[in-house]
Amino acid sequence: MKITRIQAAGLRGATPEGGWATEIEPSDCVHTLIAVFTDEDVIGWGSAFTNDALVQAALNVLMPLYTGENPLEPERVTEKLNAHTFWLGRGGSLTHAISGIDIAMWDILGKTTGQPVGRLLGGRCRDRVRPYASLLMQEPGRLSEQLACIRDQGFQAFKIGWGPFGRAGNARDEQIIRAARHAVGPDSMLMVDAGASNAFWPHGYKWAARTADMLADYDVYWFEEPLPPDNFRDYLLLRKNSPVPIAGGEVLTRRQSFAPWLQRGALDIVQPDVTKVGGISEERRIAWLAEDNGIRFVPHGWNTALGLAADLQLASAIKGTDLVEYLTGSPFIDEIVETRWELDHDGMLSIPMRPGLGVSLNLDAVEKYTGTKFQV
Repeated sequence: MKITRIQAAGLRGATPEGGWATEIEPSDCVHTLIAVFTDEDVIGWGSAFTNDALVQAALNVLMPLYTGENPLEPERVTEKLNAHTFWLGRGGSLTHAISGIDIAMWDILGKTTGQPVGRLLGGRCRDRVRPYASLLMQEPGRLSEQLACIRDQGFQAFKIGWGPFGRAGNARDEQIIRAARHAVGPDSMLMVDAGASNAFWPHGYKWAARTADMLADYDVYWFEEPLPPDNFRDYLLLRKNSPVPIAGGEVLTRRQSFAPWLQRGALDIVQPDVTKVGGISEERRIAWLAEDNGIRFVPHGWNTALGLAADLQLASAIKGTDLVEYLTGSPFIDEIVETRWELDHDGMLSIPMRPGLGVSLNLDAVEKYTGTKFQV
């Protein structure tokens, strides 16, 4: 089997808010779908966490390397793409585009062998996993209403992040957390994401340490990105002293970037994003390294339905991964698949057993949000 061409199309028109300092608009593109076509008419689908113009530029650079390659060997081909492009921007948009290609190749391998990707990754440790509803923070009243609505949909785990947190004073931070805990109830999991990778984050270690103590009073399950993502020294110190587990890693790419964070114990929970880190091949290696160093692997999932599908397959194969992130209210999660995601009576998501990623795209919805008609 050979790769004949790769097509990319950016998702637009319903891009959800990101909580960024300079907020994205619905018409902005930050996620791009990727389709890998083969000479045997098997098509694989992936997703990259970057703008479509950047993805297309990356595909132009990568074309001589992937054309004619065998997509049934995703790890080898992905390593080839990485090795031949490191001087052009290793870790940037090239790596993001390679992520989508890698995911699509795993999809092709699964479809060709008739197996779900999780089984090809070594075997399925679980058939279902708990999704945590992920949403931006708001003022306490509005946040309470939104959380109550999501709880009524069947979610039993919640992560709130970014928004006004850390920007309106310690008292307001605690009001937000108190309202959230009241809304989801004492038995639900509640996680807090400071979003310190945001531009012009104003706080450092002392704020993070004080805030971690406050979060412990509300039984917060983890404290995510409490410090700017390059502040390695303070992450080491915070993880040692925080009463709440410390999570992070969504901005890092390639396993080499994660190695010091995992080997030196800067995190309790590591959160690579499969649509930017280098794909399933790279994320699996990071998960193994995390496991070897006593750190939990919980994938970052603020992306697309294909990113979620990849996370589910990874969660099935990594024994300690019992949570996945579910971005609530995004058509790029809920509408572009033929069969919508459904929670069971325990608030869990079934991990697809169908070959490949186990999902089929609604091509009409894809055309609606990309303006592209894929020839499949």
